Amino acid sequence: MTEAAFDPAAPLIASGNLRRRRIVSRVAEYGATGAAFFAVIVLAIVVYTVVARGASAISFEFLVTGAPTGIAPELVGTALIVAVATLIATPLGVLTALFLTEFAGERMVRFSKLTLDLINGLPSIIIGVFVFVLLVDHHKQSGFAGSIALAIIMLPLVARGTQEVLLLVPGNLREGADALGVSRWRTVLTVTLPSALGGILTAVVLAVARAAGETAPLILASSVFDSKEVILNMSQPMPNVPVRIFQLSEEGNPEGIAQAWGMSLVLVTLILLASLGARAMHARSLRKMNS
Repeated sequence: MTEAAFDPAAPLIASGNLRRRRIVSRVAEYGATGAAFFAVIVLAIVVYTVVARGASAISFEFLVTGAPTGIAPELVGTALIVAVATLIATPLGVLTALFLTEFAGERMVRFSKLTLDLINGLPSIIIGVFVFVLLVDHHKQSGFAGSIALAIIMLPLVARGTQEVLLLVPGNLREGADALGVSRWRTVLTVTLPSALGGILTAVVLAVARAAGETAPLILASSVFDSKEVILNMSQPMPNVPVRIFQLSEEGNPEGIAQAWGMSLVLVTLILLASLGARAMHARSLRKMNS
Protein backbone atom coordinates (compact mmCIF):
# COMPACT_ATOMS: atom_id res chain seq x y z
CA MET A 1 0.00 0.00 0.00
CA THR A 2 1.42 3.34 -0.99
CA GLU A 3 1.37 6.21 1.49
CA ALA A 4 -0.79 9.20 0.72
CA ALA A 5 1.08 12.20 -0.62
CA PHE A 6 1.62 15.03 1.81
CA ASP A 7 -0.69 17.96 1.14
CA PRO A 8 0.57 21.19 2.75
CA ALA A 9 -2.81 22.84 2.18
CA ALA A 10 -4.73 20.16 4.08
CA PRO A 11 -6.19 21.13 7.51
CA LEU A 12 -4.19 20.13 10.58
CA ILE A 13 -5.47 17.00 12.35
CA ALA A 14 -4.64 16.19 15.97
CA SER A 15 -2.36 13.15 16.24
CA GLY A 16 -3.71 12.10 19.64
CA ASN A 17 -0.28 12.45 21.29
CA LEU A 18 -0.73 15.99 22.57
CA ARG A 19 -1.53 14.94 26.14
CA ARG A 20 1.47 12.62 26.33
CA ARG A 21 3.77 15.28 24.90
CA ARG A 22 2.57 17.82 27.44
CA ILE A 23 3.22 15.36 30.28
CA VAL A 24 6.72 14.59 28.99
CA SER A 25 7.42 18.31 28.58
CA ARG A 26 6.28 19.06 32.14
CA VAL A 27 8.35 16.20 33.56
CA ALA A 28 11.46 17.42 31.70
CA GLU A 29 10.83 21.00 32.83
CA TYR A 30 10.35 20.04 36.48
CA GLY A 31 13.38 17.73 36.34
CA ALA A 32 15.64 20.46 34.96
CA THR A 33 14.33 22.96 37.51
CA GLY A 34 14.88 20.48 40.34
CA ALA A 35 18.43 19.73 39.19
CA ALA A 36 19.27 23.44 39.02
CA PHE A 37 17.73 24.00 42.46
CA PHE A 38 19.72 21.06 43.88
CA ALA A 39 22.97 22.47 42.46
CA VAL A 40 22.27 25.86 44.04
CA ILE A 41 21.51 24.20 47.40
CA VAL A 42 24.77 22.23 47.30
CA LEU A 43 26.73 25.39 46.48
CA ALA A 44 25.00 27.28 49.30
CA ILE A 45 25.83 24.51 51.79
CA VAL A 46 29.49 24.45 50.73
CA VAL A 47 29.83 28.24 50.91
CA TYR A 48 28.05 28.39 54.27
CA THR A 49 30.28 25.67 55.73
CA VAL A 50 33.45 27.37 54.53
CA VAL A 51 32.33 30.75 55.84
CA ALA A 52 31.16 29.37 59.21
CA ARG A 53 34.37 27.47 59.85
CA GLY A 54 36.86 29.84 58.24
CA ALA A 55 35.60 33.27 59.32
CA SER A 56 37.16 32.99 62.79
CA ALA A 57 40.64 32.57 61.27
CA ILE A 58 40.45 35.68 59.06
CA SER A 59 42.35 38.69 60.34
CA PHE A 60 44.78 41.29 59.07
CA GLU A 61 47.67 39.36 60.58
CA PHE A 62 46.44 36.17 58.92
CA LEU A 63 46.56 37.78 55.47
CA VAL A 64 49.86 39.68 55.69
CA THR A 65 52.20 37.45 57.72
CA GLY A 66 53.81 34.09 57.14
CA ALA A 67 53.50 30.77 58.93
CA PRO A 68 52.50 29.69 61.50
CA THR A 69 49.75 32.32 61.78
CA GLY A 70 49.57 33.87 58.29
CA ILE A 71 49.28 32.98 54.62
CA ALA A 72 51.05 35.86 52.87
CA PRO A 73 53.70 33.57 51.24
CA GLU A 74 50.98 31.28 49.91
CA LEU A 75 48.95 34.19 48.51
CA VAL A 76 51.99 35.66 46.77
CA GLY A 77 53.07 32.28 45.42
CA THR A 78 49.60 31.46 44.11
CA ALA A 79 49.34 34.88 42.46
CA LEU A 80 52.71 34.46 40.70
CA ILE A 81 52.07 30.88 39.57
CA VAL A 82 48.63 31.74 38.19
CA ALA A 83 49.90 34.97 36.60
CA VAL A 84 52.66 33.17 34.69
CA ALA A 85 50.19 30.45 33.66
CA THR A 86 47.85 33.15 32.38
CA LEU A 87 50.65 34.79 30.38
CA ILE A 88 51.35 31.42 28.75
CA ALA A 89 47.79 30.23 28.16
CA THR A 90 46.14 33.48 27.04
CA PRO A 91 48.07 34.17 23.81
CA LEU A 92 48.09 30.49 22.86
CA GLY A 93 44.36 30.16 23.50
CA VAL A 94 43.45 33.36 21.64
CA LEU A 95 45.63 32.46 18.64
CA THR A 96 44.11 28.97 18.57
CA ALA A 97 40.60 30.44 18.58
CA LEU A 98 41.51 32.92 15.83
CA PHE A 99 42.89 30.16 13.66
CA LEU A 100 39.80 28.00 14.12
CA THR A 101 37.41 30.89 13.53
CA GLU A 102 39.08 32.82 10.75
CA PHE A 103 41.37 30.47 8.82
CA ALA A 104 40.83 26.74 9.49
CA GLY A 105 38.71 24.45 7.36
CA GLU A 106 35.66 22.62 8.68
CA ARG A 107 37.48 19.32 9.20
CA MET A 108 40.30 20.99 11.13
CA VAL A 109 37.75 22.88 13.25
CA ARG A 110 35.98 19.66 14.23
CA PHE A 111 39.27 17.93 15.08
CA SER A 112 40.56 20.90 17.09
CA LYS A 113 37.30 21.25 19.03
CA LEU A 114 37.44 17.57 19.95
CA THR A 115 41.08 17.91 21.04
CA LEU A 116 40.39 20.95 23.20
CA ASP A 117 37.35 19.29 24.78
CA LEU A 118 39.41 16.19 25.58
CA ILE A 119 42.13 18.28 27.22
CA ASN A 120 39.50 20.15 29.19
CA GLY A 121 38.01 16.87 30.37
CA LEU A 122 41.32 15.36 31.52
CA PRO A 123 41.65 14.89 35.28
CA SER A 124 44.09 17.48 36.58
CA ILE A 125 46.21 14.79 38.26
CA ILE A 126 47.05 13.39 34.81
CA ILE A 127 48.26 16.80 33.70
CA GLY A 128 50.25 17.00 36.92
CA VAL A 129 51.92 13.63 36.23
CA PHE A 130 52.71 14.74 32.66
CA VAL A 131 54.38 17.95 33.87
CA PHE A 132 56.18 16.02 36.63
CA VAL A 133 57.75 13.67 34.08
CA LEU A 134 58.48 16.52 31.69
CA LEU A 135 59.93 19.16 34.04
CA VAL A 136 60.32 17.82 37.58
CA ASP A 137 61.62 14.27 37.27
CA HIS A 138 65.46 14.30 37.25
CA HIS A 139 65.29 18.03 38.00
CA LYS A 140 63.40 19.63 40.91
CA GLN A 141 60.07 21.14 41.73
CA SER A 142 59.53 24.76 40.77
CA GLY A 143 56.89 27.44 40.49
CA PHE A 144 57.44 27.46 36.74
CA ALA A 145 56.50 23.76 36.50
CA GLY A 146 53.31 24.55 38.38
CA SER A 147 52.58 27.39 35.96
CA ILE A 148 53.02 25.07 32.99
CA ALA A 149 50.56 22.59 34.51
CA LEU A 150 47.99 25.31 35.16
CA ALA A 151 48.54 26.77 31.67
CA ILE A 152 47.61 23.39 30.15
CA ILE A 153 44.43 23.41 32.21
CA MET A 154 43.62 27.00 31.19
CA LEU A 155 44.38 26.64 27.48
CA PRO A 156 41.20 24.84 26.35
CA LEU A 157 39.03 27.13 28.48
CA VAL A 158 40.53 30.26 26.93
CA ALA A 159 40.49 28.82 23.41
CA ARG A 160 36.91 27.54 23.47
CA GLY A 161 35.58 30.62 25.25
CA THR A 162 37.34 32.94 22.80
CA GLN A 163 36.10 30.89 19.86
CA GLU A 164 32.49 31.18 20.96
CA VAL A 165 32.87 34.94 21.39
CA LEU A 166 34.50 35.38 17.98
CA LEU A 167 31.59 33.54 16.38
CA LEU A 168 29.27 36.17 17.86
CA VAL A 169 31.06 39.03 16.09
CA PRO A 170 28.66 40.25 13.34
CA GLY A 171 29.70 39.04 9.91
CA ASN A 172 28.93 42.41 8.32
CA LEU A 173 31.97 43.86 10.12
CA ARG A 174 34.24 41.42 8.32
CA GLU A 175 32.39 41.95 5.05
CA GLY A 176 32.75 45.73 5.38
CA ALA A 177 36.50 45.38 5.93
CA ASP A 178 36.77 43.07 2.91
CA ALA A 179 34.83 45.56 0.78
CA LEU A 180 37.32 48.27 1.72
CA GLY A 181 40.19 46.07 0.62
CA VAL A 182 41.59 45.52 4.13
CA SER A 183 43.86 42.47 4.41
CA ARG A 184 42.71 39.49 6.42
CA TRP A 185 45.23 39.85 9.25
CA ARG A 186 44.51 43.57 9.56
CA THR A 187 40.78 42.84 9.78
CA VAL A 188 41.44 40.39 12.60
CA LEU A 189 43.63 42.84 14.53
CA THR A 190 41.56 46.01 14.06
CA VAL A 191 37.98 44.73 13.73
CA THR A 192 37.43 41.20 15.03
CA LEU A 193 39.59 41.22 18.16
CA PRO A 194 38.49 44.64 19.48
CA SER A 195 34.84 43.66 19.02
CA ALA A 196 35.33 40.47 21.03
CA LEU A 197 37.73 41.85 23.64
CA GLY A 198 35.20 41.82 26.49
CA GLY A 199 34.27 38.19 25.85
CA ILE A 200 37.93 37.18 25.58
CA LEU A 201 38.67 38.77 28.95
CA THR A 202 35.68 36.91 30.37
CA ALA A 203 37.08 33.57 29.15
CA VAL A 204 40.48 34.41 30.63
CA VAL A 205 39.00 35.34 34.02
CA LEU A 206 37.00 32.11 34.15
CA ALA A 207 40.14 30.14 33.29
CA VAL A 208 42.04 31.94 36.06
CA ALA A 209 39.27 31.10 38.53
CA ARG A 210 39.52 27.44 37.54
CA ALA A 211 43.32 27.33 37.74
CA ALA A 212 43.56 29.13 41.09
CA GLY A 213 41.81 26.28 42.87
CA GLU A 214 43.72 23.36 41.32
CA THR A 215 45.63 21.27 43.83
CA ALA A 216 46.69 17.99 42.21
CA PRO A 217 49.13 19.41 39.62
CA LEU A 218 50.79 21.65 42.21
CA ILE A 219 51.30 18.76 44.63
CA LEU A 220 53.58 17.19 42.02
CA ALA A 221 55.08 20.43 40.69
CA SER A 222 55.48 22.79 43.67
CA SER A 223 54.77 21.32 47.10
CA VAL A 224 58.15 21.14 48.89
CA PHE A 225 58.40 24.71 50.16
CA ASP A 226 58.98 26.82 53.27
CA SER A 227 55.65 28.39 54.19
CA LYS A 228 57.36 31.00 56.37
CA GLU A 229 59.12 32.78 53.51
CA VAL A 230 57.85 34.69 50.50
CA ILE A 231 59.56 33.23 47.42
CA LEU A 232 59.66 35.18 44.14
CA ASN A 233 62.05 32.91 42.26
CA MET A 234 60.02 30.80 39.81
CA SER A 235 62.82 28.22 39.56
CA GLN A 236 62.19 27.20 43.18
CA PRO A 237 59.15 25.48 44.74
CA MET A 238 56.73 28.28 45.66
CA PRO A 239 54.24 28.30 48.53
CA ASN A 240 50.66 28.24 47.29
CA VAL A 241 47.24 28.17 48.88
CA PRO A 242 45.77 24.90 47.48
CA VAL A 243 48.77 22.75 48.45
CA ARG A 244 49.01 24.39 51.88
CA ILE A 245 45.34 23.62 52.53
CA PHE A 246 46.04 19.99 51.63
CA GLN A 247 49.10 19.83 53.89
CA LEU A 248 47.33 21.33 56.88
CA SER A 249 44.33 19.04 56.45
CA GLU A 250 46.65 16.01 56.56
CA GLU A 251 48.44 17.06 59.75
CA GLY A 252 45.47 16.51 62.06
CA ASN A 253 46.40 19.56 64.16
CA PRO A 254 43.28 21.51 65.29
CA GLU A 255 45.07 24.84 64.80
CA GLY A 256 46.20 23.76 61.35
CA ILE A 257 42.69 22.66 60.45
CA ALA A 258 41.33 26.08 61.49
CA GLN A 259 44.00 27.75 59.37
CA ALA A 260 43.09 25.50 56.43
CA TRP A 261 39.45 26.58 56.72
CA GLY A 262 40.57 30.21 56.71
CA MET A 263 42.64 29.61 53.57
CA SER A 264 39.65 27.89 51.99
CA LEU A 265 37.47 30.92 52.71
CA VAL A 266 40.02 33.25 51.12
CA LEU A 267 40.33 31.01 48.06
CA VAL A 268 36.57 30.55 47.64
CA THR A 269 36.03 34.29 47.99
CA LEU A 270 38.60 35.08 45.30
CA ILE A 271 37.13 32.47 42.94
CA LEU A 272 33.56 33.70 43.50
CA LEU A 273 34.59 37.31 42.91
CA ALA A 274 36.43 36.32 39.73
CA SER A 275 33.45 34.31 38.47
CA LEU A 276 30.98 37.10 39.20
CA GLY A 277 33.27 39.61 37.52
CA ALA A 278 33.56 37.36 34.48
CA ARG A 279 29.77 37.05 34.23
CA ALA A 280 29.38 40.82 34.44
CA MET A 281 32.02 41.34 31.76
CA HIS A 282 30.35 38.75 29.54
CA ALA A 283 26.94 40.42 29.88
CA ARG A 284 28.50 43.80 29.08
CA SER A 285 30.22 42.32 26.02
CA LEU A 286 26.96 40.84 24.73
CA ARG A 287 25.17 44.17 25.17
CA LYS A 288 27.96 45.91 23.28
CA MET A 289 27.78 43.43 20.39
CA ASN A 290 24.00 43.64 20.15
CA SER A 291 23.88 47.43 20.30
